[in-house]
Amino acid sequence: MPALVRFHVRILSAAVFAVFLIPTTATAQDTQRARCSTLEYRQFDFWVGDWVVHDAAGKLAGTNTITPMLNGCVLHEQWAGSVGESFNIYDQRTGMWHQTWVDAGGLLLVLDGGMEDGSMVLRGELKGRDGAMQQRITWTPNEDGSVRQLWENSVDRESWNTAFDGIYRPEAESD
Repeated sequence: MPALVRFHVRILSAAVFAVFLIPTTATAQDTQRARCSTLEYRQFDFWVGDWVVHDAAGKLAGTNTITPMLNGCVLHEQWAGSVGESFNIYDQRTGMWHQTWVDAGGLLLVLDGGMEDGSMVLRGELKGRDGAMQQRITWTPNEDGSVRQLWENSVDRESWNTAFDGIYRPEAESD
């Protein structure tokens, strides 16, 4: 087969392959977008944005950026105050929200939960040398567009201590 004919056969083969591959890829992406566009995936969207965070005493605690990624299936948190990040996802299999938090101090915190009375409530456990400590973090959207984050811990699941109580305000309002 002459070189020019082989070249045209390769071009034609690539074109046929692309014609069949592109619709398949587009269909898979559309399916993924559709799967992550259900109401459950939007429950935590009130936390999306660029935030300035102050503690309960009004002291600047840090800044936080929450962005949707992977077709809206995941919320990515980037915290600056100390430095840490989390990935948050609604798990269709369990019907629960899941957060994995890691920070520059080596902390790994895994939380699960969901919406309770208009707030996102995630719970987990930190294991240490002295035993396990229960964690509960509650994010509550406020009417003024701010978000309150209340992080509590407990050794007995009956009495809870506040680890952090903060208010998130949109960064644009804090300029």
